Amino acid sequence: MAAPEARRAQAIVLIFPAFIVLGSIVALIFPAPFVPITGYINYFLMVIMFAMGLTLSIPDFKQVMLRPLPIIIGVIAQFVIMPLLALAVGRALNLDPALAVGLLMLGSVPGGTSSNVIAFLARGDVALSVAMTSVSTLISPIMTPLIMLLLANAHTGVNATGMAWALVQTVLIPVVLGLVINRIAPHLVARIVGFLPWISIFLIGTVVFGVVGKNADNLATVGLIVFLSVLIHNALGYLLGYLTGRITGLSRAQRRTVATEVATQSAGLSSGMSAQFFSPEAALPGAVAAVWHNISGAFFVALCRRRDITHP
Repeated sequence: MAAPEARRAQAIVLIFPAFIVLGSIVALIFPAPFVPITGYINYFLMVIMFAMGLTLSIPDFKQVMLRPLPIIIGVIAQFVIMPLLALAVGRALNLDPALAVGLLMLGSVPGGTSSNVIAFLARGDVALSVAMTSVSTLISPIMTPLIMLLLANAHTGVNATGMAWALVQTVLIPVVLGLVINRIAPHLVARIVGFLPWISIFLIGTVVFGVVGKNADNLATVGLIVFLSVLIHNALGYLLGYLTGRITGLSRAQRRTVATEVATQSAGLSSGMSAQFFSPEAALPGAVAAVWHNISGAFFVALCRRRDITHP
């Protein structure tokens, strides 16, 4: 990344969690103004995914053809490790069924775009990170409903067809539309690309604040257990993602990228889909993860950079 992009990436890692934390506190104390936002979550998600599509280009997908093995390893690890971890953590902590299905949804959605920034700052393989995020996002309309159908509690109704169509509308179509516009009008996209992360941050925050406002009473009673479940789920994702890269013989930079991609989900999408297909309570793990994944990402960056100093 160029110097301005590097500074912007570092600013995002610092500002994003601070914005989410402060906004969530306000929504928790004064929930009423934020509750109506939940009726527009899908539209916000569409814009977020469209912005992601604008940042992609055909060369990003050429990475899949040039070196498919690391991408395949990472994507399989993500859609296997995180859902199974969600089940294990939910059972170990004896989560309420609504929270357990929300944690499973968090583990079943594609990688979040913030993973690309974290991979860059952690001196991972950024091209691999972008390719993995792109692939996991594009196959999510198939993988996410399938995983939820297979792993959700038998007493939890899963509308897999409706979920798949919702993901096509909120993820696949906006991403592909953004990719096409970037292809046919690259100069126009180049003028606005610097603003896209900030737009995404604002909209993800809007989604999270709406969920927090609507669940203010529930958060007062289950906030600690939700935070603990998300923390454990995320930490084990980093650990098992990194070990997967090591076992399969990937380089240090690639291992860091796989760890980041596996552990960092599209939390805003998870929260929105959980609220739409399950319950307001099920959206809480995604809302908490929108904060924590960025904080843990900063810790991971610091750990990787310290490792580079002690073991160059």
